[in-house]
Amino acid sequence: MNAAQRFDTRAWLLFAAMAVLWGIPYLFIRVAVDSYSPAAVVAGRTLLGAVILLPFAIRQKALRPAWSKIGWVLAFGAIEMAGPFLLLSHAEQTIPSGLTGLLVSTVPLFAAVIAFAGGDRSALGRARSIGLVVGFAGVAVIVAGPGLAVQGGAGLIAVGEVLLVAVLYAIAPFIIATKLKDVPSLGTVTLALAAVGIFYLPIALLTQHQVPTVPSTVSLVLLAVLCTALAFIVFFALIARVGPARAPLFTYVNPVVAIILGAIILGEEITLGLLVGFPLVIFGCWLAATGGRLRVRDKVDELPPIAP
Repeated sequence: MNAAQRFDTRAWLLFAAMAVLWGIPYLFIRVAVDSYSPAAVVAGRTLLGAVILLPFAIRQKALRPAWSKIGWVLAFGAIEMAGPFLLLSHAEQTIPSGLTGLLVSTVPLFAAVIAFAGGDRSALGRARSIGLVVGFAGVAVIVAGPGLAVQGGAGLIAVGEVLLVAVLYAIAPFIIATKLKDVPSLGTVTLALAAVGIFYLPIALLTQHQVPTVPSTVSLVLLAVLCTALAFIVFFALIARVGPARAPLFTYVNPVVAIILGAIILGEEITLGLLVGFPLVIFGCWLAATGGRLRVRDKVDELPPIAP
């Protein structure tokens, strides 16, 4: 870590902001889908997010490099946003927001498997393999353990949708690291958000059958402004402050924020299975991602933000 990349007061404030900004989307999604269709939620948050980010992208001259690789930008948008945003919105019509946030945190588990399948044998060493087993055991305890956080077949399908989101989030960084590593992140994100929003807009118009409520509309706007546009800006600032290796560490705090807000604001039940499985999932993810090292290596590829 060089002198410019350190955890000073500003870095900790950015870190805390990201822990909240990407811990609260699950709450906003849950409220938004009460009266908006999943496609409408995706279209609304991505289009508004793109409009807000566009001036920043233009100012930094980040659009032209991204446009030169528009094919890979669209692929990234499909894997990082189009699929996950819709799956999350659909899943949260059935399962609690806190559980959704926790299940999304399994991204490091799937990332380890994908890296191993891609030829990185160190991705599943002894410690990482143990993390994989512990993490998925935690998921099993949450889904089928004491208190049954998930009820019925619809709940299991929703869990499957969220785990698929985690798989997609685990794949997306490999596109950035191999195909878009020389493209400014802000340009990639802005174009991807705009493309996803334009794609979903006609679907949203066809699937939106009820008059949106005020709470749902406010939640959708906050989801776009805070959890999409502002979150990306803060995340880029955090990367610049502490480096790409340490910036994503706040993701281990996001599930805590999601569970607490879901319980306090939405009255979601915290089951015994959730209490037992939660630490298993977080510990397993940490072990799978770090191999048990307390110090993060300086030399890593810059990963794109995982936007819930």
